[in-house]
Amino acid sequence: MPIYIDFGATFLFAVTGAMFAIRRHYDWVGLFVLALCSGLGGGLLRDGLFINDGAPTAMRHAGYLWAVIAGCIAAGLFHQYVGKLDRLFLYADALGLGAYGVVGIAKASAAGLSLPASIFVGVVNAVGGSLIRDVLTNTESLLFKPGQFYVVAALAGCCSYVTATSWLHLPVQVAAWIAIGVTFTARTLSITFNWKTASILPKSVPEATDAP
Repeated sequence: MPIYIDFGATFLFAVTGAMFAIRRHYDWVGLFVLALCSGLGGGLLRDGLFINDGAPTAMRHAGYLWAVIAGCIAAGLFHQYVGKLDRLFLYADALGLGAYGVVGIAKASAAGLSLPASIFVGVVNAVGGSLIRDVLTNTESLLFKPGQFYVVAALAGCCSYVTATSWLHLPVQVAAWIAIGVTFTARTLSITFNWKTASILPKSVPEATDAP
């Protein structure tokens, strides 16, 4: 897998994490921490929990940290346009979602994980950073709420990568761009047309309370 895809995903997610911090009126320390968690969180979960092959990749190559720093700088330079660039950053997040899903599934497959496990790791790689960011900021994660396609888009991209490599026997780079395109398309279409998942329990039914 070309490393520029990994670096590109890290940069895009770092930008979205930094912009989240700016909207929360955090200082530069908070901005860097959220950019770091958003940019590298999914990869750290992938390497620490599932692949577990020595030190995480992000800790062995300085390029990942530089990608996060570049994302912080980019967000800092354009923060005054944060209100006008909301839609642009949604698309950047969609692109990063596809790229990180591809990176995760490729690394999991190379580590010898089964295809279902590789797909799962790819999805975790794609959404893990945003989950960590939301936990740190005490925000209910998009992963758990009905809404526009996010996990669904990442899952579609990972499945298309497996289809392209294992069944159609396409080159890895071609399969990677197909998967990124599928994820990006699914995510952006859901944003454009407001396609949403539905809750299992109808809103008319009261939520269950925890047992005493």
